[in-house]
Amino acid sequence: MGRACLAAALTALACASLPAVVAAGQSVAGPAGASGVPPTAWGDPDLQGTWTNTTTTPLQRPPELAGRERFTLEERAELDEARARTEARACATELVVLQQAPPPTSTGSYNSFWLEQGTRTLQTSLIVDPPDGRLPAVTPRAQRRADALAASRASSSYPATWEEPSVFERCITRGLPATMMPGFYNHNYQILQTPDHVVIHAEMLHDARIVPLDGRPHVPARVRQWLGDSRGRWEGDTLVVETTNFTDKVYERRVSNTVFGASRAMRLVERFTRIDADTLDYRFTVSDPTTFERPWTAAIPMTALDAPILEYACHEGNYSMENMLRGARAQER
Repeated sequence: MGRACLAAALTALACASLPAVVAAGQSVAGPAGASGVPPTAWGDPDLQGTWTNTTTTPLQRPPELAGRERFTLEERAELDEARARTEARACATELVVLQQAPPPTSTGSYNSFWLEQGTRTLQTSLIVDPPDGRLPAVTPRAQRRADALAASRASSSYPATWEEPSVFERCITRGLPATMMPGFYNHNYQILQTPDHVVIHAEMLHDARIVPLDGRPHVPARVRQWLGDSRGRWEGDTLVVETTNFTDKVYERRVSNTVFGASRAMRLVERFTRIDADTLDYRFTVSDPTTFERPWTAAIPMTALDAPILEYACHEGNYSMENMLRGARAQER
């Protein structure tokens, strides 16, 4: 959906719900709660705005930090300073490389200009459970699937069909929980609320999640969707979103800050709590007994972004698919 279309859809959704509040005679926003932010006109905690979760905190705790859940403020400052020095050296090196002709057959790649590194949180890892800050072991079934995926990617026949590249590479979706995780750039989100819906718009691949709050049941189990089927509810000041009905077509695991989906059995529970005017506490729990040997939880703070979200256009996989397939067939010959 283009930016203009999304804006129109969000406006229509808001307009369809807000008159009911006025007609019911409910009052305007009351006093601010624990976050210091006034609630919505209908009394729910206000999560609205644009947010970013960019960070250099790794998904998994590095082995050298085993047993440590948090940094001190001084340690975090030192890590950010060291990262800034490394980036400065990388930029200087890239400037020299860019002035030279690329090697034969190389199409180039992203350099640090494109990456949003952010800063560290006080956490030593985004994963907060298991206590060791590491992803749980995967099941034998999931490992076999991962091995088969790696083998197909290493094959001289890759891609054998247009379906082999991931749905992320084909610019379809990152799936969940990846859509809500930082990766490399464009870690930006817009949240809009009405009395009976919450809309979460992710800049990356412009996924828009429309979450009903009216207690309706999930769609039938036979209906499977890229981002699953989400239902929300309020538990005090926390918005809890439970998502089921996933497809397994988004399956991808990478050694980075992102886990791209799991299986049809996955259940994702997310929690959004406004801490103050500039901070959302966001955390999620993945339960998928066919992929991971136990559930795991990540906590990813979101910071207010004083800027609009611009449309992210992703077409590389679509435009290049014909030549990718042609090149693979030529390599086979």
